Amino acid sequence: MKPYFLYFLIYTFVLTACKTEIKTSITSSNTDYLDSSEKDDQYLGGIKMIPISTPKGEFNVWTKRVGNNPTMKVLLLHGGPGMTHEIYESFDGYFPNEGIEYYYYDQLGSYYSDQPTDLSLWDLDRFVEEVEQVRIALGLTNDNFYLFGQSWGGILGMQYALKYQENLKGLIISNMVPSIPDYQKYSDEVLAPKLDPDVLKEIMFYEDKEDYTNARYMDLVVNNYYTEHIIRLPVSEWPEPLNRSFKHLNYEVYVTMQGPSEFGIKGDANLKLWDVKADLHEITVPTLSIGATYDTMDPEQMKFISEEVQNGRFLLCPNGSHLSQFDDQKIYFEGLIKFIKDVDTGAF
Repeated sequence: MKPYFLYFLIYTFVLTACKTEIKTSITSSNTDYLDSSEKDDQYLGGIKMIPISTPKGEFNVWTKRVGNNPTMKVLLLHGGPGMTHEIYESFDGYFPNEGIEYYYYDQLGSYYSDQPTDLSLWDLDRFVEEVEQVRIALGLTNDNFYLFGQSWGGILGMQYALKYQENLKGLIISNMVPSIPDYQKYSDEVLAPKLDPDVLKEIMFYEDKEDYTNARYMDLVVNNYYTEHIIRLPVSEWPEPLNRSFKHLNYEVYVTMQGPSEFGIKGDANLKLWDVKADLHEITVPTLSIGATYDTMDPEQMKFISEEVQNGRFLLCPNGSHLSQFDDQKIYFEGLIKFIKDVDTGAF
């Protein structure tokens, strides 16, 4: 049995900040936004279990719709891999006020969806096909479909856009770079040297031994690295939805795809060599890339995404880290909402 604290240790792979004031501009009444009387998911309050076909059979994934808007519908791709939709519950404080319809979604293997044990299912291309099946089941089209992906969800979002961008109205890549080797280099050469030398030496002692579940290793990484680069809050103040999502982590999915280390992508992780830098120019759909000054990811690489795609914008969260929706929330949501509305009105 893995130590409980491991779930606090696994992170969600894991220009200028836009500070324009966002004003509420719901075109329909609040009653219309909340009305589910014509929806087939009314009985379950917006929850829909969607059947997914895979090479290993059919499974079900969990989704939940919030609100109604015919032109702005956002599907949220969570990080991890193997985390849950729960770390995006902060969106409830912002999207409804702006009339934006959005969908929580637990990917296959995550807590609220089916959790098969066949490790061959934890494959990037298969996840892309899963997202496409979810899109079809939810009736999302290029007239309304915004795909949001954070961390691992950002990898999935980029990969989806490279194959299926004709189905998108807008793409949001949050806190993710386009190259895992570059991410590893940034971790090794920029972030690691910022740690106290004695702390770094002890962390690397456990890394070299591959003793990733050692309680001392976890304590060192969480209190010296996570609180600087994952979420800039003391562990005692971490948001309840984040703690809940860590409790629900599927460790097998996480390790298979991103590896057991909390200091980069190591071992034989499936995502270890992932790199789409040379392909970003193929993305023509309006794209927002969100980065943060203190992220585990290089903010310059996230700015690079916005420059390489054909129709991009960059949002920097100057006080944020990997989970900027919590530690630089005002800037994060102002910029995110402005992008969605600019694309919707043709102002982008």
